[in-house]
Amino acid sequence: MSTCLRLFGMLLIVSTIALPTAAVELELVGVKKVWDKAPHNAFTDLVRFQGKWYLAFREAKSHGVAGDGDVRVIRSEDGKRWESVALLDVGPKWDTRDAKLNVLKDGRLMLNSAAAPLADVRSRQSFAWFSKDGIDWSDGPHKVGELDWWLWGVAVRPDGTIFGVGYGDLKKRPVTTRLYESTDGKHYKTLLPRFSATPTSGETALLFRKDGSTVALTRESRGERSVVGVAKEGMTNWTFKVLDKRLGGPELIELPDGTVLAGTRLYPGGTRTSICELDPEKGKLTELLRLPSGGDTSYPGFVWHDGLLWVSYYSSHEGKSCIYLAKVRVKGLDSK
Repeated sequence: MSTCLRLFGMLLIVSTIALPTAAVELELVGVKKVWDKAPHNAFTDLVRFQGKWYLAFREAKSHGVAGDGDVRVIRSEDGKRWESVALLDVGPKWDTRDAKLNVLKDGRLMLNSAAAPLADVRSRQSFAWFSKDGIDWSDGPHKVGELDWWLWGVAVRPDGTIFGVGYGDLKKRPVTTRLYESTDGKHYKTLLPRFSATPTSGETALLFRKDGSTVALTRESRGERSVVGVAKEGMTNWTFKVLDKRLGGPELIELPDGTVLAGTRLYPGGTRTSICELDPEKGKLTELLRLPSGGDTSYPGFVWHDGLLWVSYYSSHEGKSCIYLAKVRVKGLDSK
């Protein structure tokens, strides 16, 4: 075997398993490009709804506010063949982006997004749509939250209560976060006017754990650090720890064995979308698996299904930004 082939094999092994010190081992089973029709396809979320896969993302001409952003919703029976079922927008004078999908307790599918008015591209208004079948989204768009407080991270607690973390005021600096609560996804009240206890926080993912605690992973708007928060009981008493890594577009999931995984953009060593093990109590984030990615990339969605972790994300490593779906095996959890 040539030296080049041996080196390639070693790199492949390193890229598909956990670091030796990690408690969890991941293996990339496969990855597939599922959408590339727009010049820029990005900012994903993934959900299982009524026995089918639904994937939402933004289509536009570029990453930034370009005046043409719409939210595309696609559906698949098997994760291989996809069809478009909706294209959501709030009008030609808005740029819509960053969709989040959640199944509500009453069985409906909820999609949250935000839009920038072209007359003031620094501004944001959050919106929500609702669907009984994943196809008819006529129940929306509804304006939700506060103007210029981007309700970016929305999640549904097992009891059906909806929580969201918004960041802003986007017209003022520094930007920070607020925690909101809702019973219907249309009307939100402020629980904590300042959430993460840092003056430059932004995108935040929420995770409701089986033990009753809640985890928040928050991107810092400045600097080289991010933070993780834990609420043991309720949603108003949080303890935050500083992580040693800079994040972008965070997502969280708890595996059947209680392990918490985070999907995010990492920077040192080359920009990439990676899956990491997160220890919320210790404030420790360990990179486990670098997905095929690079350049303009991140904003994953997570679903645990049939003993595998399914991951949606976007990346520009093959040219323009496209939507990908990866399947990841967790050693020891293949059948759970």
